Amino acid sequence: MKEEIARVLAMVQEGKIDADKGSELIQVLKEKEEAGSKLAGKPTKYVDKTLKVRVVSAENDNVTINLPVKLIKAVLKAGHSIASSIPQSEKYVKDLDIHLIIEAIENELDGQIVDVKSANGDTVSVIIE
Repeated sequence: MKEEIARVLAMVQEGKIDADKGSELIQVLKEKEEAGSKLAGKPTKYVDKTLKVRVVSAENDNVTINLPVKLIKAVLKAGHSIASSIPQSEKYVKDLDIHLIIEAIENELDGQIVDVKSANGDTVSVIIE
């Protein structure tokens, strides 16, 4: 926020905006920061959600995983490396971008974040709800 206030002050100094407008902008920036800190202080409901991974294979090798968002990062990294080393499951996880899922969780995305359908009828879905 300090950078934004410095930019507003520079615009006032350069005559691009008047002092009243600069003061108004700084006040809005401060209110925005206060609102953000209040939200950060409250426990978020997002951590109470569940990440669901569904793999349905044409050969009936189906997988269903439900994980609380609280555990996701550690479990995804470990689970992906374990699944990648098991020959029977390697083909299902080799193209799954774990970093994309972790980024979606960090950005608190909701709903379906991965939906893959292969030519042979296999499907992979990752959903946060």
